[in-house]
Amino acid sequence: MSRDHVPSDRPSGRTDTPPRRPGSRPATAPTTAAEQTDAAHAQFDGEQTDAAHAQFDGEQAGGVPAQFDVETPFLSLLARGAAADAYEQPVLRARAEGWLPERIAALEHAKLLALRVRAELDGRRRREAELSALFETAHDLAGLRDLDAVLQAIVQRARSLLGTDVAYLSLNDPERGDTYMRVTEGSVAARFQQLRLGMGEGLGGLVAQTARPYVTDDYFKDERFQHTTSIDTGVRDEGLVAILGVPLMLGAHVIGVLFAADRRARVFEREQIALLGSFAALAAAAIDTANLLTETRSALAGLERANEIIRDRSAVIERASDVHDRLAELVLRGGGVHDVAAAVSQVLSGTVEFAEADAAPARALEASRADGHAVRHGDDWIAAVAAGGELLGALVLRGQRALDPVDQRTLERAAMVTSLLLLARRSAAEAEQRVRGELLDDLLDARDRDPRLLRERAARLRADLDATHVVLAARLDGPAADADREAEARRRLWAAASHLAATRQGLAAARDGGTVLLLPLPPGESATALARSAARHLGTAVHEAVTVGASAPVAGPAARPEAVTAAYGEARRCLDALRLLGRTGDGAAAEDFGFLGLLLAGDRDIAGFVERTIGRVADYDARRGTDLLHTLEAYFACGMSPARTKDALHVHVNTVAQRLDRVARLLGDDWQNPARALEIQLALRLHRLSAGVSADAPGD
Repeated sequence: MSRDHVPSDRPSGRTDTPPRRPGSRPATAPTTAAEQTDAAHAQFDGEQTDAAHAQFDGEQAGGVPAQFDVETPFLSLLARGAAADAYEQPVLRARAEGWLPERIAALEHAKLLALRVRAELDGRRRREAELSALFETAHDLAGLRDLDAVLQAIVQRARSLLGTDVAYLSLNDPERGDTYMRVTEGSVAARFQQLRLGMGEGLGGLVAQTARPYVTDDYFKDERFQHTTSIDTGVRDEGLVAILGVPLMLGAHVIGVLFAADRRARVFEREQIALLGSFAALAAAAIDTANLLTETRSALAGLERANEIIRDRSAVIERASDVHDRLAELVLRGGGVHDVAAAVSQVLSGTVEFAEADAAPARALEASRADGHAVRHGDDWIAAVAAGGELLGALVLRGQRALDPVDQRTLERAAMVTSLLLLARRSAAEAEQRVRGELLDDLLDARDRDPRLLRERAARLRADLDATHVVLAARLDGPAADADREAEARRRLWAAASHLAATRQGLAAARDGGTVLLLPLPPGESATALARSAARHLGTAVHEAVTVGASAPVAGPAARPEAVTAAYGEARRCLDALRLLGRTGDGAAAEDFGFLGLLLAGDRDIAGFVERTIGRVADYDARRGTDLLHTLEAYFACGMSPARTKDALHVHVNTVAQRLDRVARLLGDDWQNPARALEIQLALRLHRLSAGVSADAPGD
């Protein structure tokens, strides 16, 4: 098909408006200054044309005047925008009327000039419309809000200005390596609207591959590009014949193709190709702008997310700092384990408790110790409190199934602080225990110590060595499996005894395979009661039976260190007596062993023994003037026979019985048991001896 083009009645891409009558007004009022000027010229030209025609018609009736201008009718046709075939009418009329050949030739020349002017005017109007459309598209691009809307407007304007049946736009897909339909205008076939073209396939694939515009007058007869079944089927469904495609370029890269197509054979002029290329450039700019906007929005969204993360991290850091400050303050002011648990409870908005190792869930506690992190146990969280390989206990967070990493770390940090507190407390306790043990060792071993220095050292331990104290000897009675376990048991006994001494403001030391304590004797309490209380306390602490022997009270041990040493010997003898008598796990003093206590006691307190054994009977005789002690001596001398006793006392047997009843009320119903009877007889003899010594003293 030839590329030479002669302007037809209707330029490609526009539809002529019907000619107006000369002097008529446009259907719509002009809105701009240019439109008002064009309307005025049109009205003037129409009126001038009517006058020229009238003159021409009148003068032709009388002949052709020499001064007649052959260009006037064509100016009239140009002024009213007549169709191209109307320009033949003046020439045909002149020939029919027998004009001279030179005049007809001049008229033909004027016609050609008029047609050329008409074509130029049509081209200018077309270019004006094209520029207007490009400006409108650029305006849409400047205010880009929706990429699809801008691309749709570009395709619509391209179709309108080129006067095609269909216009469409495809974009490249880098991931799949092909190009796909993005926007269509005038399309009616669904298959065509969903086409995907591989690089080099179809006219569009060729444009996308080569980055050059391509045009075909008849698609199915053009062999320059690769035909595929899917593409040809889609084009055939749409009924397209002539297709023009131009690349969408971003720099040196093709991002898509803009098409204009007709359902009939057609030649696309160079100006039309250039116009579609301009629209393609705007479409590419719109896509690039949209991509930049998308990237900007994505960057802003990323910045917003980063800002949220920063705010969250700041809150986390602030909360962690608050926890650190609270725990540090607790440690500095000497807070304890339960203070730490209370502080963490406030931070975690829950209930946190410290549990001893044997009271916490064993599996969860071991898992936490092995992993080094808090673990969930049912609805609770367990954080092991450990030092090295030793489990000291656990922090238990109650009733929180979900725990974020920050709160979990807070609980773990609190467990670590708790372990440090426990270790520090243990170290302090061990140091204090050593100091208490050293002071007690000095009391037991160095009798020439300065009492003033002893008092000062005791005062630093909150002990008062001027008060009355009792020395206690304690020992474990459970069988030891091996030497290591026995050593561990002794260590636990010493730790428990040291704790008891610290709470009672006394002293304790490990000695002779057991433990020795020096405890103050509370007012109204006996050495026996103190020994039994210590046996119960120590046994509970070490979970084994602990036997405790007590000495007689020692007044002012600081001034009498030798008395402490003697008291320790007495306490050990009582301890041995308890173990020999099978009373393991019990506590007793020498006074609890009756006449045996005379052998155990360090000071041989005979008067005390007599008082404890028969003192109530002696007091009764002194108050009432009776002779119950003499009756008891006769009763034991007669083999505990009332009948023989009455003869020895020369009284009635009923009198003996009444006196023995009175003794039973004073000494207890078991006074005739062999052990008690032996103690009473020994006390009676010691009483008689002491009374005889007292009676003989004045005569000495």
